[in-house]
Amino acid sequence: MLKRGGTIGILGAGQLGRMMAMSAAQLGYRCIAYAPEGDNVAGQASDDLFANKWDDTAALAAFAAQCDVVTWEFENVPVATAGAMPEGRIFPHPRALETAQDRLNEKRFVEGLGGRPAAYARVDSRADLEAAVDRLGAPGILKTRRDGYDGKGQWRIGSDREAQGLHLPDMPLVYEGFVEFEAEFSVILVRGQDGEIRFWDSPRNTHEDGILATSSLPAGEPIEAQVGEARELARQVADALKYVGVLTLEFFATREGPIFNEMAPRVHNSGHWTIEGAVTSQFENHIRAVAGLPLGDTATVAKTVTMTNIIGKDITRAQRHLTAPDTHLHDYGKAKVREGRKMGHVTRLKR
Repeated sequence: MLKRGGTIGILGAGQLGRMMAMSAAQLGYRCIAYAPEGDNVAGQASDDLFANKWDDTAALAAFAAQCDVVTWEFENVPVATAGAMPEGRIFPHPRALETAQDRLNEKRFVEGLGGRPAAYARVDSRADLEAAVDRLGAPGILKTRRDGYDGKGQWRIGSDREAQGLHLPDMPLVYEGFVEFEAEFSVILVRGQDGEIRFWDSPRNTHEDGILATSSLPAGEPIEAQVGEARELARQVADALKYVGVLTLEFFATREGPIFNEMAPRVHNSGHWTIEGAVTSQFENHIRAVAGLPLGDTATVAKTVTMTNIIGKDITRAQRHLTAPDTHLHDYGKAKVREGRKMGHVTRLKR
């Protein structure tokens, strides 16, 4: 158990790290963040910020020397960077990054545990893509195997002709067949160092232009009928990775049951509602887990909860939301306002 006043290092310095640092301060811990130069908003809530490249071995060693434990805030932290942290003092284990950073490996890993991803095919050439579209049909989605988030690194292919005319990026890809789904949802869990697992209620997620727009509870049918099966897969993933911290798996609710979409080895946008909408937020429970503290109650505290992302210039008029009752604004403090950039979120509760 990490002693009061201990230091938690966070690899990455975006809004997720910022909210983790705020929860850590509440629990009596210091946080220091590490990320390359940029709009590192986690620094606003941290005791120190290392603005260095991911492969700066001297800076990483100096950072690690100041930390009692280390975690990360997003899944694109290089595995080598996480692996440079002292063994037994980084949570989750870097194997979780290794698994999640390659979409093809991630799908095969989940299949090995009995999960069902969308039909997929490896694509390393135009011939591979044409064969994949021929076998799996169109429409479908071509994705980079690595990196990419919020709709980036993805191309919707509606026909054979579109596939033939697409300029392929020079990187490993995967093609996913189209999934007819009734709703999207996420399973968010926290696993402690002792293996205890707790789940939050699963929200219904809606996306616009590849970016999460809202997460809402109760999720309703058919999600509530499929959460049990999805949770069992998430539990197996967490146990197989000997995971410590918050883990998220995203699913499609279909007529055949839950179809696995992707996993995020971190706190997740669809769990932001837990700050006000649950007894213990995902951020606090992540800190509790990596610090070796008892896990907190994950029960929902309101009849309905709706989390809405604030994108781009909408942040300039976000304070208008505060005229509504039981409404909570989170401005991430980002200096640059860009189209498609997550600038904050607002959560509305009805008790």
